[in-house]
Amino acid sequence: MKLFDVYPLFPVNIVKGKGCHVWDDKGQEYLDLYGGHAVISIGHAHPHYVKRISEQVAQLGFYSNSVINRLQEQFAERLGKACGYEDYQFFLINSGAEANENALKLASFYNGRTRVLSAEKAFHGRTSLAVEVTNNPKIIAPINDGGHVTYLPLNDLDAWQKEIKKGDVCAVIIECIQGVGGIRMVSQEFLEGLRQACDETNTVLICDEIQCGYGRSGKFFAHQHLGVRPDMITVAKGIGNGFPMGGVLISPKFTPIYGQLGTTFGGNHLACAAALAVLDVIEDERLVENAANVGTYLLNEIKAMNLPHVVDVRGRGLMIGVELDIPYKEPRTKLLFEEHCFTGCSGTNVLRLLPPLCLSMEDATKFLELLRNVLK
Repeated sequence: MKLFDVYPLFPVNIVKGKGCHVWDDKGQEYLDLYGGHAVISIGHAHPHYVKRISEQVAQLGFYSNSVINRLQEQFAERLGKACGYEDYQFFLINSGAEANENALKLASFYNGRTRVLSAEKAFHGRTSLAVEVTNNPKIIAPINDGGHVTYLPLNDLDAWQKEIKKGDVCAVIIECIQGVGGIRMVSQEFLEGLRQACDETNTVLICDEIQCGYGRSGKFFAHQHLGVRPDMITVAKGIGNGFPMGGVLISPKFTPIYGQLGTTFGGNHLACAAALAVLDVIEDERLVENAANVGTYLLNEIKAMNLPHVVDVRGRGLMIGVELDIPYKEPRTKLLFEEHCFTGCSGTNVLRLLPPLCLSMEDATKFLELLRNVLK
């Protein structure tokens, strides 16, 4: 049996990591400016993270959600304090797609509606409802195309308000910084307008913070730069630093009803130990502040370098897009890889940086030198 071929792969076998660096099976070191699609938040193989997971798995790795799990309670309390949503409720699952899936389902239970508004170029996952609200026809199978979703231009408030005011919209789902869509950011006026329109029509506002959240933007959640509180917030990726985990933060206006939501593996003991370790490191090493500081440095320096082919540089914190007037995916990705640096791309011409939140000024400066060499 062989693997089902779904990804174009870099020709390298990564076997070791530490901080913002990884090594292949031949001993070659690489600077990691992509963090495995924004998953690695506190750095590879952080000692505290390794210790917490090792101790937990030696004691109890898993038991079902039919019993009390104090680690879930501890994590929910810690996360509420860390992000400022102590009055919200928390549902734990295994991935970002599941988080969005359950948020949309809960919204439909809440107001009984079926229509959803999503942004052009949005990406919300690959399960049934999550893929339907993702604006990419290539990955929406016929069985997933249920006709529930209207896609609208990002930041076109008039278009969104017009649809919301029809009164039949179940939910609005939005990334405050689009990742796959090219590091495109929501404006404050737009998000405030969505909040007001949703309030007036009993529509549920969902902020997808799976890629842009968990400290990456320089605040705990990207929407907190804009001063708007959503009804639900979906999280994953950085929450477990590589351990599969996701969750939905749910406002107090939603009342849980037994049987509506459920999960087998979500919030298991090992996952919660990983997530608690992540919060420990984020707080102890002030990684949200580091993301803000190092990210601002990178943004400003790339802009000031006046590199050839650079059209725009945008983002917040350690979520940065460098738009080029030439295709980036090939050969530019390959060239940076040949310089022993992992980066990502959005579409064909936006270089996407999503490094661990522990990225140092030294490594950021090293990347700037590599970028200058490649683009020149």
